Amino acid sequence: MIQLSELTKSFGDRVLFDHVTWQITDRERVGLCGPNGAGKTTLLKMMAGMDEPDSGAILKPSTLTVGYLPQDGLTHAGRSLFDEAASAFEALLAVKAEMHALEERLGDPAIPEAEHDEMLHRYSDLQDRFRLHDGYSIELKTATVLGGLGFRPTDFERPTETFSGGWQMRIALAKLLLNQPDLLLLDEPTNHLDLEARNWLEEYLNEYPHAVILVSHDRFFLDAVVTRIADLTLRTLTDYHTNYSGYLAEHHERIEALRKAKREQDEEVARVRMFIDRFRYQATKASQVQSRIKMLEKVVPIEVPLERKKIHFDFPVAPKSGRTVLELKHARKAYGELVVFADVNLHIERGDRIALVGPNGVGKSTLMRMLSGEEAPDSGDRTLGHNVVMQYFAQDEAARMDPDPTVYETLASGSPLQMVPAIRNILGGFLFSGDDVYKRVRVLSGGERTRLAVARMLLQSSNTLLLDEPTNHLDLDSKEVLLDALVDYGGTLLFVSHDRYFVERLATKIIEVGQGTALVYPGTYREFLWHKAQPAAPASTPVATGGRASRIAEPRRGPTADREPPRPADGAKPSQSAPSREAKKQIDAQARREQRANQARQQAIDRLEQQIGECEAAIKDLERAMTAPGFYDDRAAAQPIVDQHQALMWKVGDLMHQWEELQSHAPAPGKP
Repeated sequence: MIQLSELTKSFGDRVLFDHVTWQITDRERVGLCGPNGAGKTTLLKMMAGMDEPDSGAILKPSTLTVGYLPQDGLTHAGRSLFDEAASAFEALLAVKAEMHALEERLGDPAIPEAEHDEMLHRYSDLQDRFRLHDGYSIELKTATVLGGLGFRPTDFERPTETFSGGWQMRIALAKLLLNQPDLLLLDEPTNHLDLEARNWLEEYLNEYPHAVILVSHDRFFLDAVVTRIADLTLRTLTDYHTNYSGYLAEHHERIEALRKAKREQDEEVARVRMFIDRFRYQATKASQVQSRIKMLEKVVPIEVPLERKKIHFDFPVAPKSGRTVLELKHARKAYGELVVFADVNLHIERGDRIALVGPNGVGKSTLMRMLSGEEAPDSGDRTLGHNVVMQYFAQDEAARMDPDPTVYETLASGSPLQMVPAIRNILGGFLFSGDDVYKRVRVLSGGERTRLAVARMLLQSSNTLLLDEPTNHLDLDSKEVLLDALVDYGGTLLFVSHDRYFVERLATKIIEVGQGTALVYPGTYREFLWHKAQPAAPASTPVATGGRASRIAEPRRGPTADREPPRPADGAKPSQSAPSREAKKQIDAQARREQRANQARQQAIDRLEQQIGECEAAIKDLERAMTAPGFYDDRAAAQPIVDQHQALMWKVGDLMHQWEELQSHAPAPGKP
């Protein structure tokens, strides 16, 4: 499909690629990995035709279509969201427009017969092309992809210029996915996606019919999607035919073997040099000395990548908090007419490790601000527990930093005395090395500021951490530094993260935010997904009673995510594992209402599918009549049939829209 042949690229004295030869075939899903600054983005740009190599060539078929998604910087304006996304089908939409124009002209009695016949043949060709390329499902495909990436149906008619930068990148991604190029190049596609959208994109890329090359700092995403890793190290590409976890193990073994060979080579060269130096001036050894000098000249030094120092440290010790850390009682929060939380009750205890999940825009950051005390609820109470020392990392934490101090001064100024010796090591773990530590904060990029803000947080003493998207702009190694520190953190942890691997490693409870509530699910994120996929059961469903997010019974824990966990241990208090009789009645009534609604929805879907089938059959009959010889000889008789055909086409489109709306609210497979 695409091949790099002796590719070389450099910027000044810095060589990124040195005579690289590499290729990718159709339907492969390749993850491009390597240290920051190795040239991953440059390589994607060259394959997309946006940059040129210094020498060598990129070989690809002339018919190959390539789609490239950069990390950021794309904006859209002038059209509605739906129209902008549907513009990916530009060629098909042009065919559709020409078909409509021909339909109108075919009924014009003033057109000469020869031209009329020519138009009829053209219409038939266009119709075949439109049907062959699945043109009648453009609206369905567009709505499906937009919904998967987190857009709501109410967003479809919004002008694209009203969306923020992150949503602008989602629009660009939607257009790329709908366009389905032969080679899809994605540079950090998950940067602006929440967990639900990432999960959807994983499934979509796994079914993608063509080749994909992607760069991502999301380890779980790479494991779920790619079947091959191309490692960009030492100015060349090395293939590992495995996912990211397998690559880590194989790459470590390869680098260790390389380092061993390098040590052995250095030792052998040192012995040869010692022999040369010792016997250089002895006539009896002259031939042997010359032989060894020539041998050294032929030695090709083994090059190994610089070893990045593994950073591990513990948070500064803080006094233990009381058992109750935070409480929200009947908290309400609204912005104008938008009610984010209607009546939320949460109880957070010492040692909880809670991940807040939910689509973007449902109120996760708002809840974090209320819990941290940055914002007060409009009504209700927030209670801080005894001896709680809290640290809150906001989404805009990087923008809050003083721009005047240097990188080193920023960390040193607020750190406990015993942590000062560790500052340089921690900065190195977050990619600040050498003279970088003397840069002023004002000159740092957005990503560098975020890394500095995370490093500063790790040096502060606290027993309760509230982290809102701390992994944004962190590379995989920096994430590991943060993750290792948080795994060993002895206090209470609440966090929002769109990195699935990060959530899996840390969370022991999940709070699902949405629809004005915050529901608590005990267990890991994998168990949360397992629970959500099960048919609704009264004994295991979190409910909001009087606005109180409460747990009727914990999902039973198990050794793996896909197994049903064992029952609660003997001796568990009934109040902790069984609902009250009144609660059971409420749940049963709610389940019956949902079942009736689902049955009515399914009946409506079945009726629509029947109507769509009848309309499509009628359309085919009309099209057979319209393509019959002599159909337009009597134009007065032909015009009603043409009008009927056009009306049926629009009716099918309307029925399909209704069907999509009902399907979007239908329960997932396996649910009642």
